[in-house]
Amino acid sequence: MMSHALATPLAIPTPKPRGTHRSPLGRLGPSPRPSGRLAAVSTAAAPPAAELERRKLDLLQAVQETQRGLAATADQRSAVEEALVCVEEYDAGSPVNLSELDGTWRLNYTSASDVLVLFEAAARLPFLQVGQIFQKFECKDRSDGGMVRNVVRWSISPLLEELEGATLVVSAKFSVLSKRNIFLEFEEVAVENIRISEELQALIAPAILPRSYLSLQILQFIRTFRTQVPVSGPERRSPGGLYYLSYLDRDMLLGRAVGGGGVFVFTKAQPITLQ
Repeated sequence: MMSHALATPLAIPTPKPRGTHRSPLGRLGPSPRPSGRLAAVSTAAAPPAAELERRKLDLLQAVQETQRGLAATADQRSAVEEALVCVEEYDAGSPVNLSELDGTWRLNYTSASDVLVLFEAAARLPFLQVGQIFQKFECKDRSDGGMVRNVVRWSISPLLEELEGATLVVSAKFSVLSKRNIFLEFEEVAVENIRISEELQALIAPAILPRSYLSLQILQFIRTFRTQVPVSGPERRSPGGLYYLSYLDRDMLLGRAVGGGGVFVFTKAQPITLQ
């Protein structure tokens, strides 16, 4: 399922931006002794930068207890959507800055069913683990598009290292269609960075015995193993999807899979290395 799961903005099509909701900003009049009501209005009229950071924090707090969306209740999903829109309105209408988009982003929350199914599978199957999920954009010094790689860390216990025993990578080209819309053309699904558990290493090359050339070759083969499946070619059209980048700054990326595919909340992460 993993390749299908990432046919959303995580490598996905993205939904139409919903209408924004503006929270009213009050106007303060002179008053020697401000009442509690005026104090609340004063907070609402905070400087835009400070207010934006507060709303971003509200959004991150809203998604914190949802297990990246898997355990979100109807009330939590509603609270996330409201907090999401409050952040989106600060960046509405301005073109996306690809230099700012370039880099690695960690998934904090999604409502996309084809991504949530990964978490659901891990919850049902005791041997399957799904670790961190990233979007890695490669578009520095570009204005027309670039590459995006959707990266899923996963594992099978007890054969592989916990949470990061292997990496699934779904690669796509993307082109900028408008100020906020990008179109994804998926090219390849790959599995790489296999990290076997110490228990399995001990079976292949027991520590109490001299490691033979063959056992060392097996371990090296597993560590460097990479398999990929192209999803496009001369005889078939590349699958694609429309992704709406509803908000972007130095440390937060919000997206919507056009067509009702769900919303995505990302925060900036340290660069990751792929094979």
